[in-house]
Amino acid sequence: MGDSVLTGSAIAEALLDLARALAQAQTAETVEIPTRLDDGAVGRSTLLLGPASQIVSDTEESPYEEIVDDALVQRLHTQIGELAAGGRVVVAAPIPAGDDQTVALDLDGLYPR
Repeated sequence: MGDSVLTGSAIAEALLDLARALAQAQTAETVEIPTRLDDGAVGRSTLLLGPASQIVSDTEESPYEEIVDDALVQRLHTQIGELAAGGRVVVAAPIPAGDDQTVALDLDGLYPR
């Protein structure tokens, strides 16, 4: 296994959910999270999440308080919802019956860059 970081349970769960949503959307993003350093201080780690991410979440005992960042978890869940909504766009247009008309659909505005 590679390197590991120690963060809060809710943060770890939200990161796993975000990694799944990013993979499904075929995109990637960097996310900065609070982490516990070896001396017990709180540091920051930046993670790259995307379709090729391989993340494992394990339970680990620590003599320090659990890291809680409710605002970060909420932002991650909001982003997950936006990614999920973007992946479920349904486009419907009437198809004329009985003639050879072509219906053009402009899909460029559906996927924000």
